[in-house]
Amino acid sequence: MKRIYTICLSLISVFITVSIVIYPEIAFNAALKGLDIWFNIVFPALLPFFIGSQLLMGLGIVHFMGVLLEPFMRPFFNVPGTGSFVIAMGLASGYPAGAMMTAKLREQNLINKTEAERLISFTNTADPLFMFGAVAVGMFHNQSLGTVITASHYISCLILGLLLRFYKMNDKSSPPLSTTSQSKSIVVKAVNELFEARKKDGRALGQLLGDCIWESVNTLLLIGGFIILFSVITNILTVTGFFDLLIKPLQIILALFGYEEAFASAIISGTFEITMGSNLTSEVAAPLYQKVVIVSAIIAWSGLSVHAQVASLISKTDINLYIYLIARIIHAALAAVVSYFMMKPDIKNISYLAPVFVTSTSSDPLINWLFVFKSSLKFFCFTILCLSAISLVCNIIKKLFKTNQIQ
Repeated sequence: MKRIYTICLSLISVFITVSIVIYPEIAFNAALKGLDIWFNIVFPALLPFFIGSQLLMGLGIVHFMGVLLEPFMRPFFNVPGTGSFVIAMGLASGYPAGAMMTAKLREQNLINKTEAERLISFTNTADPLFMFGAVAVGMFHNQSLGTVITASHYISCLILGLLLRFYKMNDKSSPPLSTTSQSKSIVVKAVNELFEARKKDGRALGQLLGDCIWESVNTLLLIGGFIILFSVITNILTVTGFFDLLIKPLQIILALFGYEEAFASAIISGTFEITMGSNLTSEVAAPLYQKVVIVSAIIAWSGLSVHAQVASLISKTDINLYIYLIARIIHAALAAVVSYFMMKPDIKNISYLAPVFVTSTSSDPLINWLFVFKSSLKFFCFTILCLSAISLVCNIIKKLFKTNQIQ
């Protein structure tokens, strides 16, 4: 089996390399487009988040959140409280921040293998600005659709997280971070854990900051390489007619469900890269609800480009990539179903509220990286506050329940 896999991989590599030689101009323009997206948007928008996330881990903030949010994360998602930081980071900054932070937690043994597989499968999500700004406004020219697309993405993600809590549920859970007296309040225990984590790390602030910058830049260079590579691969496969071979079978499947056959090209493109697939979906002459269903599934799937980034980020851990890929398929199906029920009852008269964290009405707000960063930071803080509030309520209810049992 491994030999067949190696032979297939070698043939694909040869095919792509020869195609690049035959179509150098197309490959060059595709590489420039990928480089432009990475340099002008991805790099400046994600670099502060990557540096900040690693800095917070070194300072012990993640350990603090791990204790504070344990009462919420463990019962609902069957992962430690430290997973809350990954959720907030993944929701705010988008792909592949959730995968990067999950890998970091696993490397530091803050979560076990099973918990890491659960966590990465529902926290590596698209960011709200991409769905509101790039897709709803930039591609569909309808800001109201942003609410449907984003809500269906996160609702299906939440459902997926709840389902994954049953994945290997009999496996032993990782121990809680705090080992202090149970009589102390959860906030005191969280603060104690913060100091213990900082003491254990021991790096001077200058060294810690330098390490964070070095690792973050290297990670983003890796991500940039994948973005450029898959931009070239997608364009090469299009011009060589490879995508045409897959269109006919997919058209038959779409026709069985009553969807326009023209979606086949968009779905195939979206299988590799979500931005191109989403844009092609918006251009199909079809009912609006069908477009939203398809684009929701494409965004939830996230594309082979993102999957390759995830595979690279978790390569030094024992996290099983196949579990993540299966979860992406389930997420895509759930997102399609949720968006269908959100759109179908009232297709013509959509009047959803505009998002709180996206105030720009520009046709392409993602051009401004500062706007991306500010919006992501707001969403990150909002998510952390919400999760903290829910966790404190869960902790109070738990204590009241124990008190009633004693009485």
